[in-house]
Amino acid sequence: MLAPKEVVKTAPAQNPTEFDLANIRHAIFQAEQGLREKGVPIGAALVRNDGVVIGVGRNRRVQLGSATRHGETDCLHLIGRLPASVYKDCTMYTTLSPCTMCTGAMILFGIKRCVMGENDTFTGGEGILQDHGVEVVNLNLDSCKKLMAEFIERFPDVWNEDIGEEDQ
Repeated sequence: MLAPKEVVKTAPAQNPTEFDLANIRHAIFQAEQGLREKGVPIGAALVRNDGVVIGVGRNRRVQLGSATRHGETDCLHLIGRLPASVYKDCTMYTTLSPCTMCTGAMILFGIKRCVMGENDTFTGGEGILQDHGVEVVNLNLDSCKKLMAEFIERFPDVWNEDIGEEDQ
């Protein structure tokens, strides 16, 4: 049996690019919409390296009664089938560090870059992504942290369910 890996927490980006700051807005908009729907406020956007937004999504576990519709997986679901080569030239923007399931989806589809809004609230599969050659960027945005803090305060049981933990 393999020993559990140490959680790798990606340090905040020292100089986030204007491109990344502009594109994380698509994910933040989705997260804000999710919070208005009383869902988990995690948004995602898949953006081609030339700036074309391929698709967006948000955590819809509450809204759809789904076990798997996290922000990144919802984004991929809504995009639908694409040639494998498309994913390799894209960045997944997500408001929160991706969980193991979403990490696996990014690896499966060959997405080579993941830009997250923050990882203070939750640190997911960042080390796994890096082990698979994915560039991981943490923008460390207060706006993303505030969305999560508001949600966790209002709906702690849903948050614990979302990250697979017992109610505290």
